[in-house]
Amino acid sequence: MRHVLLHPDETGGWVVECPSLPGCISQGETREEALINIKEAIELYVAVLKDEGEAIPVETFESILVAV
Repeated sequence: MRHVLLHPDETGGWVVECPSLPGCISQGETREEALINIKEAIELYVAVLKDEGEAIPVETFESILVAV
């Protein structure tokens, strides 16, 4: 399981990234499409790390909502 950040793109659609996997970013026209795409990106990212014998980063992301 990984935390992801999802936000609207300036030109339309959605951008989603996985902070615990540097550079793992995707997008989609809808929120649902963006989430499907980031799941695929995470799977590929981890597969490449395994293939190269690299350590897979541990999920360490924590989020807190702050009322202002």
